[in-house]
Amino acid sequence: MPVDDRRARFRELHARYTIFVMPNPWDAGSARLLAASGFEALATTSAGFAWSLGKLDQGVTRDELVEHVASLAAATSLPLNVDSERCYPDHPGGVAETVRLLARAGAAGFSIEDYDPETETIDDVEAAAERVAIAAEAAHSLPDPMLLTGRAENHIRGVDDLNDTIARLVAYREAGADAVYAPGLRDLGQIREVVEAVGAPVNILALPGGPTVAELASVGVRRVSTGSLLAGAAYGVLLEGARELLAYGTSRYAEAGVSGDSVRAAFSS
Repeated sequence: MPVDDRRARFRELHARYTIFVMPNPWDAGSARLLAASGFEALATTSAGFAWSLGKLDQGVTRDELVEHVASLAAATSLPLNVDSERCYPDHPGGVAETVRLLARAGAAGFSIEDYDPETETIDDVEAAAERVAIAAEAAHSLPDPMLLTGRAENHIRGVDDLNDTIARLVAYREAGADAVYAPGLRDLGQIREVVEAVGAPVNILALPGGPTVAELASVGVRRVSTGSLLAGAAYGVLLEGARELLAYGTSRYAEAGVSGDSVRAAFSS
């Protein structure tokens, strides 16, 4: 599917009034397996991709991310949203150039967040909103606009302040974000407050013990993603298998492995 059609499809998914699940692969193989499972869109995971390179989250260069996006966009015909962290404001050309590079690589959408790993703090809301505005202008001026998600990182960075989160999401929407996301929210009542307050499609991270997709749909959530959780689960199984081999010399871990039929169905097309 041409990238302009993917971007149009991604916008359609956000414009309709039904929820959709957008899981986060970390390489071309996981992307093809998820696409073959029936999802309507995919998203990158900054942490999962970093781990695949043997790096920690926030350690991926812009060039590495752009190459990764091109690889995943080529792997399936689904719209691809990009976890692009802060959109590399300190790299040449800044946020606007990052947006253009992601567009060229085949992204249908991308996110920009307000956490600064250099200072390990949440950015001032005015400065963060200014970056959202720059990203929005670059994304929306493309011949085939990309969809921009504004992210408030409070709840995964130790700031449990729902009022501040809502104020930030509203500011990012007003600065031009097409959708908003506050990873870490798990209380259904709080999620309802966010949905009702922001006036834009809301993404929620699916968390262990959190609301189900059906419960999230009942309060108006438009999009659900998995962040690094699928990658973390896969790496967890790998480590458990390694520990079994070292401790017992057995290979029962392989009993839960992916089936050959699933691999052939995903990889043969």
